[in-house]
Amino acid sequence: MLATLMAALPPLALMPEWLDPEYIVRRFGFLAVLAVVFAECGLLAFFLPGDSLLFTTGVMANPDSPIYLIEQPIWLLCLTISIAAVLGDQVGFLIGRKAGPALFSRPDSRFLKQDHLARAERFFERYGGRTIFLARFVPVVRTAAPLVAGASGWNYTDFLRWNVFGGIVWGAGVTALGYALGGVDFINNNIEAILLLIVAVSVLPIVVEVLMARRREARAARERGVVTADD
Repeated sequence: MLATLMAALPPLALMPEWLDPEYIVRRFGFLAVLAVVFAECGLLAFFLPGDSLLFTTGVMANPDSPIYLIEQPIWLLCLTISIAAVLGDQVGFLIGRKAGPALFSRPDSRFLKQDHLARAERFFERYGGRTIFLARFVPVVRTAAPLVAGASGWNYTDFLRWNVFGGIVWGAGVTALGYALGGVDFINNNIEAILLLIVAVSVLPIVVEVLMARRREARAARERGVVTADD
């Protein structure tokens, strides 16, 4: 599933201006940040910025930053962003619970297939609630995890607990990190490079998963070839 979703992501350099984190804040204000966080977490908006948007929001809230714009106190930003992240995952979970099985069984669905659901169920069985927490820090997976959890019939209480924990650590943590570094000259002078680094680090787990999946497929193909030769 990760390989399929990764292939659907547009190259960073080709993204339109309205996906640029700083542009979103300057053009639409802080409420747009909350809307983007909610949509990315709960409405299958895979293409929206997540980590980079939170980091940029924190930087733009620091009065010592040259791109300072957000006047709300950092505690309010962290609180509201965490709430938006938690609510987004809640909506994703409910969508998965209500419509997930039907979506995964659609023969013409590009992303949501029964095989993906089966894999996700095995993943949840292996890692439990950590799945929801760790998914917060991985683009695309962050969007898919609550949907898959709901479609898999995962226990709601367990999901809610890990959802709140992950939403707070991710939402408040990344935003606070941006705020803390917003007054550092090196960060301000290299903000674009820093954002690219954040995206690269976030996508790294997906790249590793894709490479490992390809290696497993190649190994399985070789084993099938050996079995066929023996027969």
